[in-house]
Amino acid sequence: MTITAIASIPLILVLGNSMLIPILPKMKSEFDVSQFKISLIITVFSMAAAIAIPVLGYLSDRFSRKSIIIPALILYGGGGILAGAASAWFSSPYIWVLVGRVLQGIGAAGTAPIAMALTGDLFKGGEQSKVLGLVEASNGFGKVISPIIGSLLALIIWYAVFFAFPIFCIISILLTIFFVKEKKKEEEPPSVGKYIKGLGSVFKTEGRWLFVAYFTGAACLFTLFGILFYISDILEKDHNIDGILKGGILAIPLLFMTLTSYFTGSKIGKNMKLMKKLIVIGLLLMTASFSTLIFFKGLIPFFSILVFSSIGTGLVLPCINSFITGSVSAERRGFVTSLYGSVRFLGVAVGPPVFSALMDWSRSGMFLTTAGITFLAMLLCLFFIRVKKKEPRGSETLFEQLKFT
Repeated sequence: MTITAIASIPLILVLGNSMLIPILPKMKSEFDVSQFKISLIITVFSMAAAIAIPVLGYLSDRFSRKSIIIPALILYGGGGILAGAASAWFSSPYIWVLVGRVLQGIGAAGTAPIAMALTGDLFKGGEQSKVLGLVEASNGFGKVISPIIGSLLALIIWYAVFFAFPIFCIISILLTIFFVKEKKKEEEPPSVGKYIKGLGSVFKTEGRWLFVAYFTGAACLFTLFGILFYISDILEKDHNIDGILKGGILAIPLLFMTLTSYFTGSKIGKNMKLMKKLIVIGLLLMTASFSTLIFFKGLIPFFSILVFSSIGTGLVLPCINSFITGSVSAERRGFVTSLYGSVRFLGVAVGPPVFSALMDWSRSGMFLTTAGITFLAMLLCLFFIRVKKKEPRGSETLFEQLKFT
């Protein structure tokens, strides 16, 4: 039940964007705004989260994980209520929906990144990697079911999705309160100055590989949400597919990513050489898939090629999560994992507007640009992550077990 409670936290986070993907075209017509403005409904959520995450990460290190997660979930649900009420009763709802989405984004900052740090606190070694794989799989499972849930709720009325957020939040809050038992901190938390100095030493010695890992995580989320935005648009425009069928089709690549994340997390343990290999293989699969998509427009061949990129994403993310979560001591883990969550959110934030511009420019250019980004990430991981050949001692942290250029 502890794992279920932890896994429910990133599940709530994913619903924030993925559940809205199927109804974005409907929102565009209801609000009578441009494609760029409708993409901001995804972007402002993710930008607000990216800005708030480092602050909440520090606070979770200083106080406790639960003291941040529970208020964050309450704010997340409140933002959904504001967006839903504005859509239902306001004559000019667009700006208020954006405000609600900003509040949700700030709340989202205290969910998945803090859950990763909490996992690092409660589980160790191979068990930690397995639970992190489950957390990433929960993240992916949320992406699978959310387009379907969003499409089903839209059958009632299109803005019903906003009122669903607080219901999911209440469930996660109750699970967290009753089943997550944090260890009491034996020492007083460090002062702000000492904390910042400690973080500075971490990034001074290990910053190069950490930034590579951050970039890779952001690239995976950028491509994922950019492609989902593209698919949601073409399913309605080019194929006249809407409703539950549309949600089901959007879930196909996400399902492959989720299953791969689950099996990857359950198998990698503390084998860092295997983690690096899987990261490189995953990014190569993504590059090959995006490069090949320029030749296919039919739905069946298109999705047959696209699932390889989803499998690649499922290989990369659990390994990156394990590197980052296990790489630093508990007193600074909240900030380091939160900063990782921040750059992931930035990837999600820029995905829809960038893909919107690329769609207007060139379909082939869009896919080749995406392939170029994943190929760059692969090269960076290949050259800047170097694992020691000797067997690590049990007391070593991942920082001590890894050798970086």
